[in-house]
Amino acid sequence: MTTQGNWIDHFPGNFTWSNATLVCKGMAPWGAVALEEIDRIGEQLKARASDPDAWWQEWSAMAGRLEQTADAAAAEGRHLTAGNYYIRAGNYYFTGERMVPPGEQKIGIYRKALRCFHAGLERRYPNIERVDVPYESAALPAYFMKAPGASARAPTVVVFDGLDNCKEMSVIFAGLEFARRGFNTLAIDGPGQGEALRLRKIHSRYDYEVAGTAAYEYVASRPDVDAKRVAVMAYSFGGYYAPRIAAFEQRYAACVVFGAVAWDIHAKQLERRRLLETDPKTTSQSPFQLPWVLGVRDMDEAIETVKRFTLADCAKQITCPFLVTHGANDRLATPADAEKLYAAVGSKNKTIKIFTAEEGAAEHCHVDNRQVGIDYVADWITATL
Repeated sequence: MTTQGNWIDHFPGNFTWSNATLVCKGMAPWGAVALEEIDRIGEQLKARASDPDAWWQEWSAMAGRLEQTADAAAAEGRHLTAGNYYIRAGNYYFTGERMVPPGEQKIGIYRKALRCFHAGLERRYPNIERVDVPYESAALPAYFMKAPGASARAPTVVVFDGLDNCKEMSVIFAGLEFARRGFNTLAIDGPGQGEALRLRKIHSRYDYEVAGTAAYEYVASRPDVDAKRVAVMAYSFGGYYAPRIAAFEQRYAACVVFGAVAWDIHAKQLERRRLLETDPKTTSQSPFQLPWVLGVRDMDEAIETVKRFTLADCAKQITCPFLVTHGANDRLATPADAEKLYAAVGSKNKTIKIFTAEEGAAEHCHVDNRQVGIDYVADWITATL
């Protein structure tokens, strides 16, 4: 079933803008964005639909106003109120940055987003630690959210992002739900993600188990983590990362794919290149995004590089309990992609859940009703670990 409501497709005829807006809307259940503010941004954008600078300017303008309000509240000692404004500002800056090509302007907007996220999270969620995860000769930035009230070693979920998300989103929509169920969360920007890409210039890699092992060894070294009950989860393009990690780093006790990626990533990127050249408003992906994430020169080299991003030969090596969730109306990867992943996984204990439009959570990574999706995942982890 295809959903036609403007709430889902905020900019009819422009899937690039609509998808990015829906990703931001998906943070609403946790008070991390406000739908009224997003609607105001959307009205401004509709009036400037042909302006190439409109996207980042309108999202940044709203973010800047909220940041000023947050600064004033913080100066007056109203820190909980300031925290709310900072977190919303961080999400809007990050959404605006999405369409800006790599360069000084993009990094400048991202630094504003990160400043607001840090200021907001430390005020609203004092149980979140900012940590660095040792990784080769560098480190991966992450948040560790400890389960409130845990008096002993607790089960833990390591959450990697997708191609265009960040640990600040993950620690809120996943970390908060896991914490309520007694789980710690390590929300991490892996290679090619968030802060690791933007400020540390760490690009993605096909052998993502290197990052997965680094994350496991970090959490296993902590005195508040039960090293025998650590799950790995990722979403969107992370639908490749998490299974790849579980296939090669078998100390993880469970694996969750929160919205699958295309089973044949190479073929999907060939199609996206065609759309970027012929009808760019019909794709979610900017022309610069994949080469930037991979650290290569152009889309041609990126498409050649992703030939190595395949689970076809290693999914059978996954033996831990495995869950893949997906939306029936996902327009970035199909339910058939999720079913191919599910069929290829070697685990005897494996589950697939395809959410329908009637249930909610039917769009990509459940952004139309992410609460439904993450509750399902949290309940499954609770029953599994």
